[in-house]
Amino acid sequence: MATTMSWGSYLLIHLVIFSWYVFTLSANCSLKSTEIQPGAKTFGGRWKYLTFLNLVLQTVFFGLVVLIDIIHLILPSKSLRCGVPLLLVKLRDTIFTILAFPIGTFVFLSFWSIYHYDRELVYPKFLDDIIPSWLNHALHTVILPLALLQMYIQPHRYGSKMRGILGLAFFSAVYLGWVLWVHHAAGIWVYPIMERLSPVGLVIFLGVACITMAPLYLLGEKLNHKIWRSTAGSAGPQKKKKK
Repeated sequence: MATTMSWGSYLLIHLVIFSWYVFTLSANCSLKSTEIQPGAKTFGGRWKYLTFLNLVLQTVFFGLVVLIDIIHLILPSKSLRCGVPLLLVKLRDTIFTILAFPIGTFVFLSFWSIYHYDRELVYPKFLDDIIPSWLNHALHTVILPLALLQMYIQPHRYGSKMRGILGLAFFSAVYLGWVLWVHHAAGIWVYPIMERLSPVGLVIFLGVACITMAPLYLLGEKLNHKIWRSTAGSAGPQKKKKK
């Protein structure tokens, strides 16, 4: 069962996670494209990859969390119940519940599922000479344990299911539109698997990928409810009900 901590403990843990994401983001951006895999030099750069977008999202999210922790350490408790601090906490919970957890989980599950089926469809073997093994795991593996850790140590307020799923659906639609625009503008598919699918297969693949997002949002809500035994959540440390 999850336990509450002081804001100082929160800050220490979140600083470590935020620093890790900043380091990972820096390492990713420092990779040089090759003639075999131009990657970031093609249309859309790194911004066409969901893995990179998720990395930026997680970095921004934990940066926000660190800011909230610092504010709670500096300001008196009475001033935290309204104004900017309260808005930041609501923003934190919105980003985590609608985007950070479901998208991070999707990146983990989709990547490793396709990778173990046929890695050439998502991460061709020649990328091993371009992307270090540790960075591959930082981008596609570590994201899930860190998201689960955040959920375990700090409760998050979930809003209505309709709002959450619609928000996630909006993101999925925008990203799908971006992927299709990249193909239209540059004649390239973001992921190798798309090149091998027939038009019907591509529609099914993209449709399933988008539909999968909704269960991941519901999974996050269920886990949060199970860990904290309430979907109400709070801005920070709170006493939990005993069984």
